[in-house]
Order: sequence, then C-alpha cells, then structure tokens
Amino acid sequence: MIISALRLLLYPFSLLYGLVVIVRNFLYDRGWLASRRFPLPVISVGNLDVGGTGKSPMTEYLVRLLKDTCRVAVLSRGYGRKTTGYLELTAETPASEGGDEPVQIRRKFNDVTVAVCEDRVAGIERLCSSHDVVILDDAYQHRAVKPGLSLVLMEYGKLWNLRMLLPAGSLREPFAGRKRADLVVVTKAPAALTEHDMERAARRIGLYPGQRLFFSYLQYHDLQSLDGAGSKPLNTIAAGEVVVLLTGIANPAPLVAELNKYTSSIIHLSFPDHHAYTQKNIAKLAADGKGRLIITTEKDAQRLYSPALAETLKGLRVYYLPVTAKIHPPGETAFNEIIINYVNTRYL
Repeated sequence: MIISALRLLLYPFSLLYGLVVIVRNFLYDRGWLASRRFPLPVISVGNLDVGGTGKSPMTEYLVRLLKDTCRVAVLSRGYGRKTTGYLELTAETPASEGGDEPVQIRRKFNDVTVAVCEDRVAGIERLCSSHDVVILDDAYQHRAVKPGLSLVLMEYGKLWNLRMLLPAGSLREPFAGRKRADLVVVTKAPAALTEHDMERAARRIGLYPGQRLFFSYLQYHDLQSLDGAGSKPLNTIAAGEVVVLLTGIANPAPLVAELNKYTSSIIHLSFPDHHAYTQKNIAKLAADGKGRLIITTEKDAQRLYSPALAETLKGLRVYYLPVTAKIHPPGETAFNEIIINYVNTRYL
C-alpha cells in the first residue's frame, strides 16, 4: 500500500519525464537530432529499465565470442567514476576512476581495450582506427550513436511487473522503445526453461517485425577469494551455515535465490547500485562477518580493491561470486551466428 501511494504521488513526474523522452525520441526518429553512424561494426547492449538486467555478463559474452578473431573494444560511460572524459583502462585502474563494471571487464580480458567516455561519439572516434568492433555497454538510450546491431535486455522475472516510467517506476523510456532493437534478449531466465515459458514471454514482450528473441541465464561459478588466495565451490557451503552477503547492485534477488540453495542463514548487507564503500560500511561488514564466510559480487569486488579499505578487510574471509551469461541452447547457435556474421560482413 505504501508503494502504491508513493507511485501515485510520483506519477505526475513520470508523465512529465515520459513526455520529454517521447519528444526526444521523436526528434531522433525524424532525423532532427543527429545520430552518428560509424564505418566499423558497433554493437549496443542496453535495456529499458534502470539497472539489474545483466548487461555486464552479456557484454562479456560478446567479448568472449569475438576477441579471438578481431580487435575488440568495449566503451562504457563508466558510471560512478570520479573522472571525466575519455579514459582507456589498464589492469591497475581503480573503480573510482574507471567505474566498477568497466574495471571488471578490463581485469578479466587483458587482450581487449576497455574505455570510458560520457560522449560515446567521441569515444568511438578515438577507438575506430585501431579496432575492428566496438561494443557499447549500456547505450540503448544514447541515441547520438546509431549502432549497426542493437541488443535490448529484459529481465525474465520482471516481464510481468507493472511498467511505469521513472520516477514512479523503473523504465527509462516507454516500453514501445523496444522497437529500436534488432535482438531482444530475456536475461536471468531459469536454466530449465520450457517452450511454453518462452512462448508466454514472447507474447508478453510483443516483438516488432524483423526482431529476434533469445533467452539467457546466469551460470554461477566457484567462489573466488578477494585476496586471490584460492577458490571455494558453492556446494561446500554447509546447510544452515551463516553467510554474510554484501551487495551494492541494482537487483540482488537472483543472487540471494542462488545462495538460498545452499543455506537459508544469510545476513544481507545491501547498498545501492555502484555504492562506494566507506570505512564505516566495511567496519560493519567486519563486525558481522568475523569468523564467517563473506560473499559479494564480482562487480562489488572491484570497489573493495581499495587501499583505503585494505586494513579493515584484512583477516576476513571475503569471496566474490563470478557469473557468466549463457544463451539457452535452442537459440545459442543462431545468436552467435547473428553476432559473428554482422561483424564479419561489416569488417571484411
């Protein structure tokens, strides 16, 4: 009831926000606002909602698919960073300078260029002469760039939620904005997805002519020690073991559900997406997590790699949980072929 009342209070602001977005999209659609095309393959990965749809795992999926056959660059805005302008990341770039998600991608793929820039046009201009393909992370609403292939991600668990624009809801733009996508990818779907489930989701989404629909799920891997000392399989968590979970992500619910397969005794310290952890936060973590297994996300781990937090974290059993995106087998081959054929056709 409180949520409904709050939404009702914010609804007029959503109408105003929606009007601005609709006018902006209309101006781009008519060509009255410039949208730049580039002479190399540009793949956009984005969503209609604010955060939590699994853009980073999907971006990493594309990187793995392409990096052995062409020179790949990933360009992100670098949300949460304290720097501005164009910056190419190194293995030592901290999350405070590059943003947690770009830093995560850079540390995982040494042979891939990862750059951040608020102005995606300027960023691509810096990258296009020395790369074969640019992957834009979280750029669906960045209409100053006209990508050659556009992916819009929708979280499976939210398909049947009430759709409302910001600030009353979580939509960045009206749901009709999905029409700009070439591929619609439903993310975080159950690993055991039936044909009936897929058909039901497809009806809910309502594809436009020419669009292709794919489904993906998250594969969880062994826990990795924050200090690099080793790994720990999830199935070694004892039933009933008290685990402390630290998250600063948009939607921790799927992670909590995964951990609940092993233990229901979870102390969850939850913070907003991209939260910059403070000494006070980590002191609380140390108090709750002393002698206990502490689990965080790979994205959060990038923000914990801070000299300012090192002393407080010392002696704690902190592990992060890596995840990868997988395309459901009925569509995996077709999805990969679409990506590879687009890049090859544009590049060769």
